[in-house]
Amino acid sequence: MKETLATMAARLGCSQTTISRVLSGQGSKYRISDETVKRVLAEAQQCNYTPSLLAQSLRKNKTNTIGLLIPSVANPFFADMASVIIAEAHSRHFTTIVVDMMEDGSNQDEAVTTVLSRQVDGIIVIPCAANSTLLEEINSNVIPVVLVDRYYAEAPLSYVTTNNYKGGLQATELLIANGHKRIACIQGMPDSMPNTMRVRGYRKAMENAGLEEYEIVCGNEFSVQNGYLETKLLLGSTPCPTAIFALSNTILLGAIKAIREAGMIIPEDISIISFDNNKYLDYMVPPIHRVSQPIEDMAKLASRILFEKISGMNKLEVTRLALSPVLVQGASVAKCP
Repeated sequence: MKETLATMAARLGCSQTTISRVLSGQGSKYRISDETVKRVLAEAQQCNYTPSLLAQSLRKNKTNTIGLLIPSVANPFFADMASVIIAEAHSRHFTTIVVDMMEDGSNQDEAVTTVLSRQVDGIIVIPCAANSTLLEEINSNVIPVVLVDRYYAEAPLSYVTTNNYKGGLQATELLIANGHKRIACIQGMPDSMPNTMRVRGYRKAMENAGLEEYEIVCGNEFSVQNGYLETKLLLGSTPCPTAIFALSNTILLGAIKAIREAGMIIPEDISIISFDNNKYLDYMVPPIHRVSQPIEDMAKLASRILFEKISGMNKLEVTRLALSPVLVQGASVAKCP
């Protein structure tokens, strides 16, 4: 059965006018309670009614506001990227509404609905959900959507990312060049495209060196805890890996904690290299080898693409950019003991 205002109103026990006002972002104007607003938005998300309604009624006036959806504000990588995007929006006299999805894919559609209810003119998303259907519908029928860092390979959505495959390949090749064979790769979210490409680069480097039998890929999220627990397990195994490739700075921090608890010294006892860059890595003991992503360039390009679409330029064009990473020298990689 096709969803209408009438069918939603019957389920919610409120008027069609109330639902229309909530979904057009006018709840506060008409003093509709926060509880009712939440119920309506949740129901609209559940029955996938939001895009079609907003396509008809939301786009009345520009608000000089954009939405920014990030997986986790606690992750320094995403915080740095958000900072650049907010500054870019500010330079164009736009306000940015930031929503933290708490690295939970089930929160993504709700986050999208939240910023749409604020009548934003466009959305930049670092996605954490496997499904891109809602984002595609909004981009086609309502307002422009641009992805940054993470993306959906088959979706007709513009994105700016890093060449994660190249970064994964280069990091692993560096460890192999230092004589390491038992190289463990601690990954983040397996379904995210950057993670998939980094692991693919790691596997290709191992294959090129004839080291497939030594491949170890473990982990399931970009978190300190994941890095810590997986490293604990790795160090308790026999034989123990001689090097670890952490696919994010957060994973790296957890891994270092576990290594130190084991009484091991980096890089004398075990080498480690990380994906992602941050200035604090230069002040660690030892400074960390890492694959640096061009965060500022990625954020600025994603912002530019979005604002061009908002202004009507290249509105239907799909732009896909992959920027090259750079290996940053540290002191956390040494010859295999």
